[in-house]
Amino acid sequence: MVQRITRDELKKKIDEGLVTVVEALPAQYYNDKHLPGALNLPHDQVDRLAPGLLPDKEAEIVVYCANEPCPNSGIAAERLAELGYVNVREYGEGKDDWVGAGLPTESGA
Repeated sequence: MVQRITRDELKKKIDEGLVTVVEALPAQYYNDKHLPGALNLPHDQVDRLAPGLLPDKEAEIVVYCANEPCPNSGIAAERLAELGYVNVREYGEGKDDWVGAGLPTESGA
């Protein structure tokens, strides 16, 4: 089972450049707004896109989606773990929690 990460932990890691952040939503939601520096890896395209987007299976990766009820981040994070990524965590509260806290986002591809 993939471990969780809190918003505060994630913000610190993003600020320090210590993590690869992955949004597990379809491109239109990612393009609208995403966490700073996040890559777009829709949950149903992990097998196809992960090798190119995430070549280092040892890297620290945090996966998120929209909010707690959204299953995409959990699906993507578990699949990454199954594919041999050894340091995957999930930010289950997701983009809604991040935006609700007034933290910055980026837009576009």
